[in-house]
Amino acid sequence: MPSGTASPNNTPRPADSLGNPLTLDDAASLPLVDDFVMGFISTEARAVNLIALAGTDASPIVQAYCATLHLFAESREAVANARPFLDKALAGAARATPREQRYIAAIEAWAQGDIARAIALHAEQAHEHPRDLVSVKLGQYHCFNTGDCPGMLRLALAVLPHAADVPYVHGMAAFGYEQCHLMREAEASARRAIGMCRKEPWAHHALAHVMLTEGRLAEGLDFMRGVSDTWTGLNSFMVTHNWWHVALFLIDLGHDAEALAVYDEHAWGVVKDYSQDQIGAVSLLARLELAGIDVGARWNDVAGYLLQRQADHVLPFLDLQYLYGLARAAGPRPTRCCATSRPLRRTRRRRRAPPGSVCACRPRTGWWRMRAASSRRPSRDWARPCRA
Repeated sequence: MPSGTASPNNTPRPADSLGNPLTLDDAASLPLVDDFVMGFISTEARAVNLIALAGTDASPIVQAYCATLHLFAESREAVANARPFLDKALAGAARATPREQRYIAAIEAWAQGDIARAIALHAEQAHEHPRDLVSVKLGQYHCFNTGDCPGMLRLALAVLPHAADVPYVHGMAAFGYEQCHLMREAEASARRAIGMCRKEPWAHHALAHVMLTEGRLAEGLDFMRGVSDTWTGLNSFMVTHNWWHVALFLIDLGHDAEALAVYDEHAWGVVKDYSQDQIGAVSLLARLELAGIDVGARWNDVAGYLLQRQADHVLPFLDLQYLYGLARAAGPRPTRCCATSRPLRRTRRRRRAPPGSVCACRPRTGWWRMRAASSRRPSRDWARPCRA
């Protein structure tokens, strides 16, 4: 069993597979903690195995990791569901290591909605404990959601010299480079990750972005199909999203029937009540229709799961896609405005929604173009030191 620094009673602390010392009430918890750590950075479903420890190991870091899993539900109930675990982590934080204490503080900031503070704490962690790759991955998630592409890259580059032996770090760097429109660096990092571990789905994803942006459609399709046999044991977001990218290549190549088959067989239906699976379905159906492909009644199935999202308002990126999916379906329409949460019948003097609107107060915009990479110039802001 890996060991880290000594605990207050001078017994060696256990450590995760990345060498980070852990404060555990029961050393037998280590395998499930490792499932979370390594599963989280590799986007594997085994990360959720940790929940089995929630009631048996009150260690602050175990409870903070459980809270992390609940917050990733990206639902209006997520914070309330995470709160009991987070309160236990905060109550026991005094006996945790400084690394664990900072991680707990970052999760508390996330739960409080203070994303700027959460990012700052993850940036500090990247410098102080550069092999805490769970913290890096989570920091990149927040940076992505706030549109801070240079921040994503700075986090990865800060830890790269200390964790170059971990393929997933190169995958994290690859996506950071791609989001900064630095395609050659992105491709090199992705290929290095894949060279170290063929099953590196985040690196596959980054390389798919590069190839689509550069119009390397047939090459991209062949590549993604060629590594798809490794997409096993992944969380639902990762497996459905990589197939989502396969579908984009098929759409642009004019293989309409195959693109629809990918939607039906791989992109929609793994975990239909999860936010990321839902917006993946919405955005893929939208792209299919933009290409002139008839999607039939597929919107109606998705909309049945979107109705529960009307009061979520966790991320604007999610809200826009939930509303678009509801507007495209033939079933019940959203009843509340995305911007104000007021009943739609009361917005803007109850005026009738114009054709092509998603709600009565906001005409439909081309949200699918919001993250279009081809129009962005390369950013050099990532070169600034990563600091809080």
